[in-house]
Amino acid sequence: MNHDVIITCALTGAGDTTAKSPHVPVTPKQIAAAAVEAAKAGATVVHCHVRDPQTGKFSRDVALYREVMERIREADVDIIVNLTAGMGGDLEIGAGENPMEFGPNTDLVGPLTRLAHVEELLPEICTLDCGTLNFGDGDTIYVSTPAQLRAGAKRIQELGVKAELEIFDTGHLWFAKQMIKEGLLDNPLFQLCLGIPWGAPADTTTMKAMVDNLPANAVWAAFGIGRMQMPMAAQAVLLGGNVRVGLEDNLWLDKGVLATNGQLVERASEILSRLGARVLTPAEGRAKMGLTKRG
Repeated sequence: MNHDVIITCALTGAGDTTAKSPHVPVTPKQIAAAAVEAAKAGATVVHCHVRDPQTGKFSRDVALYREVMERIREADVDIIVNLTAGMGGDLEIGAGENPMEFGPNTDLVGPLTRLAHVEELLPEICTLDCGTLNFGDGDTIYVSTPAQLRAGAKRIQELGVKAELEIFDTGHLWFAKQMIKEGLLDNPLFQLCLGIPWGAPADTTTMKAMVDNLPANAVWAAFGIGRMQMPMAAQAVLLGGNVRVGLEDNLWLDKGVLATNGQLVERASEILSRLGARVLTPAEGRAKMGLTKRG
């Protein structure tokens, strides 16, 4: 069991959730306010996407990321910022017998373009989604090829940003370890992403199989989506890991009760406390993850 736990709060994500809950932040001001809320609730790290303020849909606009970062850095809280670098990998295959007629939800760019905001803003952590995945029940694929991953990992290494490797299935973990073997990653963090159709399911057996294949002494966390968010948080700590919660992965606090990001952090903290663990401060989290605080 891990008794000193990092809690990451994933604030908004890129999914079609804004119409399902009024608490999902959309504008940079709202996203930064959610980061402050999570920090005051006890989060160690906030994981940030941005959205188009007019439509609420996902965005890769560097200016939006810059505003979020500036607002967080100007706030009266200390929090580690983890920026997604997963946007730009969506490929919506054409329906039926016309697979080359890519759908309107396609947003496919190269590996360095996916890192444009990371290169400019230099967060303490950024993500690297470690493989291609059938995403959901339709025709959408998340594309992240070995060549793209090698290029992205090398650039993150050059920037001196800590990579958090997003592991959606066992093959992703296999390739992540290959990149470490090739010297493309420096002591990366691992995030086991469970329950996203059709990746690794959110259950104890799958999580333990992944944990058993992590590199020795890896700093790792895990999350489950929807109703499995809190069960997987508890399971991760019992297996020696850290925790991610937040509205990117789950909208509900209780049955019929919509959550805020701060409430999800508080609920996770309560569960961990009852298990005999404590949540690390951002300063303690930096020491555990080998980070240097940036202004």
